[in-house]
Amino acid sequence: MNPYPPLKALVAFDAAMRTGSFSLAAAELFVTAGAVGQQIQKLEEWLGVALFVRQVRQVQPTEDALGYWKRIQPALAQIADASHRLRDRRNSAVVLSMPPGFATKWFASRMAGLLRRHPEIELHLNATPQVVDLERESIDLAIRYFDGRAPELDVTLLLQDESRVYANPRYLAPLALRAPDDVVRATLLVTTLQPHWPTWLDRYSRLSAAQIAAIPRIHFDQSLMAIEAARQGQGLVMTSPHLVEAELAEGSLVEPFAHALALTQGYYLVHHGRPPLRSAVATVKQWLIEEAGRSPGAAGTPPEAPRPAGT
Repeated sequence: MNPYPPLKALVAFDAAMRTGSFSLAAAELFVTAGAVGQQIQKLEEWLGVALFVRQVRQVQPTEDALGYWKRIQPALAQIADASHRLRDRRNSAVVLSMPPGFATKWFASRMAGLLRRHPEIELHLNATPQVVDLERESIDLAIRYFDGRAPELDVTLLLQDESRVYANPRYLAPLALRAPDDVVRATLLVTTLQPHWPTWLDRYSRLSAAQIAAIPRIHFDQSLMAIEAARQGQGLVMTSPHLVEAELAEGSLVEPFAHALALTQGYYLVHHGRPPLRSAVATVKQWLIEEAGRSPGAAGTPPEAPRPAGT
């Protein structure tokens, strides 16, 4: 007979004892409650004793279970601690996922700073417009653009977002846009991420619905393309100020109007609450929070009010 009980069953048993529930244990281990029950049944067969009394919608540990868990729990904690320490010492790789526009426009210019400060980090960047499944994919951290509602995850707001209007100054010059009503003389560059032109015009202009509908538009499914089109003088783009920092700094984009729309969405850093983050992952998380805190319009810091171009 194998001198060791089934180790996978021990993990399930420990989770069930700590949480007091097969369902909660299953959520912690990312399996089904049935799978937890099967593992505990295997352990009961190996030990030759019943560990839980099964009742309708609840389980109650037996005296044998309480005594057994009291003796093995310190050993399981030692195994977990030793394993985490060894893995952290040997594994410096961090997989970070984020939307392509954010990766290119915000993160890329800061990435070298992360590696200069933490040269031991082996960074793997996953830039995708899709919402990654943190349960099924090998992603350590993800930056998501949403409202921050994800009770199953650890969620930290990095950057609250808003909608602002930008254009190339050479494009603006002949149009003489002095007020939002003058947008009728322009072309609107509309992005899937921020399709807020109708709301912005309804709030800040005196244009009728028919006049707003008649303004020429070009639609983009990627913010990067819309921003580049605006930089090339193809129209007015409504987008996030976090995505045009470089263009504003170099002067290829300016703000013609001092009007912004506050949004409920923002850029959030998310990851699983359990197990605890590896040392390298925790380092990248803390760096992202600190770097975002230094950005214009960071979470909790109102962005500086824009001034119209030419003032």
